[in-house]
Amino acid sequence: MIAPSTPHLHHASTRQDLVDWGPQPDALEGASASSGKLVHKGPDNRPETGIWVCTPGRWRLAIPRDEFCHFVAGRATYTSDKGEVIEVEKDTIVMFPAGWSGDCTVHETMRNVYMLF
Repeated sequence: MIAPSTPHLHHASTRQDLVDWGPQPDALEGASASSGKLVHKGPDNRPETGIWVCTPGRWRLAIPRDEFCHFVAGRATYTSDKGEVIEVEKDTIVMFPAGWSGDCTVHETMRNVYMLF
């Protein structure tokens, strides 16, 4: 078999060989913990793509670069500092623009496949 030339992972929605990324920083409520699997980082970490899993809790966040997320499990609410509310669940796709800030409340452990540009 020829080795693939394109970084990829199979079974992103059920993959279990994730790495513990520790507690979610800037916690407001609960003790959210993150884990994931990096698929690829380009030069200067652009783009970065992988799988991210986060347990319930609430924290502050600021998106440093455009980030595309495909949520494949769980349920969460993102609320921007401007009052915009984004409800995510399985099969939700969100493109967060660079500079988006607010908070995230994870209601049920969420899993997303992301690309940070």
